[in-house]
Amino acid sequence: MEPRGTKRGAGKVEGAEPRNKPPRPAPSLPTEPALYSGPFPFYRRPSQLGCFSLDAQRQYHGDAQALRYYSPPAAGQGPNFDLREGYPDRYQPRDEEVREGLDHLLRWLLEHRGGLEGGPGWLAGAIVTWRGHLTKLLTTPYERQEGWQLAASRFQGTLYLSEVETPAARAQRLARPPLLRELMYMGYKFEQYMCADKPGGSPDPSGEVNTNVAFCSVLRSRLGSHPLLFSGEVDCTDPQAPSPQPPTCYVELKTSKEMHSPGQWRSFYRHKLLKWWAQSFLLGVPNVVAGFRNPEGFVCSLKTFPTMQMFEHVRNDRDGWNPSVCMNFCAAFLSFAQNTVVQDDPRLVHLFSWEPGGPVTVSVHRDTPHVFLPTWYVEAMTQELPSPPQDTVP
Repeated sequence: MEPRGTKRGAGKVEGAEPRNKPPRPAPSLPTEPALYSGPFPFYRRPSQLGCFSLDAQRQYHGDAQALRYYSPPAAGQGPNFDLREGYPDRYQPRDEEVREGLDHLLRWLLEHRGGLEGGPGWLAGAIVTWRGHLTKLLTTPYERQEGWQLAASRFQGTLYLSEVETPAARAQRLARPPLLRELMYMGYKFEQYMCADKPGGSPDPSGEVNTNVAFCSVLRSRLGSHPLLFSGEVDCTDPQAPSPQPPTCYVELKTSKEMHSPGQWRSFYRHKLLKWWAQSFLLGVPNVVAGFRNPEGFVCSLKTFPTMQMFEHVRNDRDGWNPSVCMNFCAAFLSFAQNTVVQDDPRLVHLFSWEPGGPVTVSVHRDTPHVFLPTWYVEAMTQELPSPPQDTVP
């Protein structure tokens, strides 16, 4: 279901319209959940096209060297993980001032564009983005606090979407309180306690926590009529998984504070579980394993949340979320973006902006600082349009 309604006053229409044409509504997209409550849209089971790794210096490698292996405590052995251990002495956080955009994914795409399943023309009709950007779209109808901005450019037919840090998000990041910085560390530390460097190995929590390191899966899917090529960071793979095929062998690791009352659980299901579901459902990750930490920062219990069963916790909660609403809104936004960004020009940027309580609005920009498709990518893609097969004799 794709709503036609738009909000008045959401944007300006330049110039007078000819008499015989109806006035063009200012381009905007409403976000109220009730508008998107139709049946669940088609979503193609995500299939992995490839992967890449980022090392301790944030350097790109076109392989799985950063992939870790799920290694939970032995049965009957409860976790007793001190998530504060090593903070801040053995913590190397990524430099968040470096705005990477889609660069790592574009590098993968440049190396593999010749062998994409779906043939050479497939990419021209696709949308390329990060999984995290799609997650924000999925949760938008229920989000009450944080807005977002997504930059969009069309190049050789493909629509690229890249997040822009909002001024509010930047201010929040720069003023991040010490407690929140420590909580972020604790999430990464939990992964260190739960993952080994090789299958069947044991976790080694004595090393440095370096958040530059990442393993990323690159996947193909389709939402409604929109082919998608996107990448997302993966915490680990489970060597014991029923199916060794990615992404069904992947596991997402999360931490949350211990809960003691039905009200706390209800709030957890309404808010945190929505984000966990959106993130894992998009990538096709079947399970999220959560470590529940006490006020002293120790994980005392683990619980597995199968992605496909998360909605059950809010199905009968009238203030809960609905997966159909999330996916229908995302599909509507992708249609809105496809119909808005018509001109094929890597230096032309449509900026889609959203703040809670309002519709998605659009502004148009050219050149710096808004351009996000790097020159090296544009030039390489322009010079090397599909080459003839290698075995042809001149």
